[in-house]
Amino acid sequence: MIRDIAEMFQNSFMVRALIGGILVSLCASLLGVSLVLKRYSMIGDGLSHVGFGALAVASALGAAAPLHIAIPVVVASAFFLLRLSENSKIKGDAAIALISTGALAIGITAASVTGLNTDINSYLFGSIIAMDRNDVILCIVLSIIILIMFVFFYNKIFAVTFDESFARATGTKAGIYNMIIALLTALTIVVGMKMMGSMLISSLVIFPAVISMRLCSRFKTVIITSAIVSVICFVIGLMASYSYSLPTGASIVIVNMIALILAVTIGHFTMRKNKRALKKHAEKKK
Repeated sequence: MIRDIAEMFQNSFMVRALIGGILVSLCASLLGVSLVLKRYSMIGDGLSHVGFGALAVASALGAAAPLHIAIPVVVASAFFLLRLSENSKIKGDAAIALISTGALAIGITAASVTGLNTDINSYLFGSIIAMDRNDVILCIVLSIIILIMFVFFYNKIFAVTFDESFARATGTKAGIYNMIIALLTALTIVVGMKMMGSMLISSLVIFPAVISMRLCSRFKTVIITSAIVSVICFVIGLMASYSYSLPTGASIVIVNMIALILAVTIGHFTMRKNKRALKKHAEKKK
């Protein structure tokens, strides 16, 4: 295993995947907490399908850098989803389902008509080999922008996450900050698609957030724990993928699933322990 790890860092594509993956995992985990608490976690899945459709169409049209075309399309879709769910009878999950399935159908049709069968698999399921130097540079730039914006707007994101109605009542422009969350999510999804694929990228948003919520209660602690869990699970998944020749995206998701099972188990035993302590305390008072 140690030999495999040392060998892994000798390959440039694995180093690129490690750098890009850690940054994407970090961004996805931070945003995932807000999205899960707002019950809008499936937006990642919907936007990844939109990204797939945009990438497939751009590749079919012969675009030199399809990822650059996908970014504005996914960002526009995120804003549209937000507006659609807020201002119409079509709410969150239904709006996501409509847009994601439509985009997926368009992407599959475009790839089928033009014969992009190899590319379509890498878009759907991810490929660390497909990440070139330009993709990593784009990933680094966008990840830095996402992290800076998240830290800068942290207090407002906290406010609209926990009590949007109260935030509006106190003068906070909740709509703007919801759009910022949607923008950051869209950027994260796009930069992570090349590695994780459109079918699995949303796992980086959901799993770490749910795991950290099982272990912590305060928002800031949940955010920090989510980031740590996400990065650790990504690194372990990447190493397992390289060592045992497994699909990268699937390996990372499986590691996250194992971490969730452990978190649920730890949370269960901790809860039982606390109940026993409270019971003993109550008996002593009697």
